[in-house]
Amino acid sequence: MKTDLSLGNAVGIFKDRHLCLYMATAALLWFLMFSPWTKGMASFWTLMSISACVLSVIALSEQPWKELKCKKTSASDVALQLGAGTVLAFALWGIFWVGDKASQWMFSFAGGQIDSIYGMKDGSNPVVIALLLLLLIGPAEELFWRGYVQRRMGELCGQDTALVMTCVIYSLVHIWSFNFMLVAAAFVAGAVWGMLYRLRPSLLPALVTSHALWDALVFIILPI
Repeated sequence: MKTDLSLGNAVGIFKDRHLCLYMATAALLWFLMFSPWTKGMASFWTLMSISACVLSVIALSEQPWKELKCKKTSASDVALQLGAGTVLAFALWGIFWVGDKASQWMFSFAGGQIDSIYGMKDGSNPVVIALLLLLLIGPAEELFWRGYVQRRMGELCGQDTALVMTCVIYSLVHIWSFNFMLVAAAFVAGAVWGMLYRLRPSLLPALVTSHALWDALVFIILPI
């Protein structure tokens, strides 16, 4: 199958100044959330919630959301999307369970870095965190990174280039944490969601469900 993946195509993203500005905004938000220089500036979950609201506003203000308002959705369509998203969330949980065991066998630092990720919830109400992940944070990230960034990049530089670029950028915004395991987790999850969106953009609601449920599963409900 012929692909459009090339460095030349990737340069096409600079044609859209709004896209570049919004990605820079996301990078700044992730810096504020994860960097050691901003630690303690505010509650992590407060910053995460604010970031999710900002990303949601950006994504929902862009096309094709206005067009989707005119499309009728049946109960069976909703059930199918929710079911597919749920299955994918549990499949991803399984992938990460295996990855956790493999990474701790391969890297001596893996256990400590994973523990520091889970340490983000210390002192917070787990029910509140789970609800934030399910209803705000997970959906916002998927709507922004796949529903807006990958979609728009696909229009500018081709679908394959958009898949790779979005996955890389989504991973790199986590680099401010200086946590290899967190960056790697973002890359793996982003690659799965990005590939499914590349193959079938109509699955976006299922990907939103998957992202939200997977966040809650791996972090609160069934921590690895």
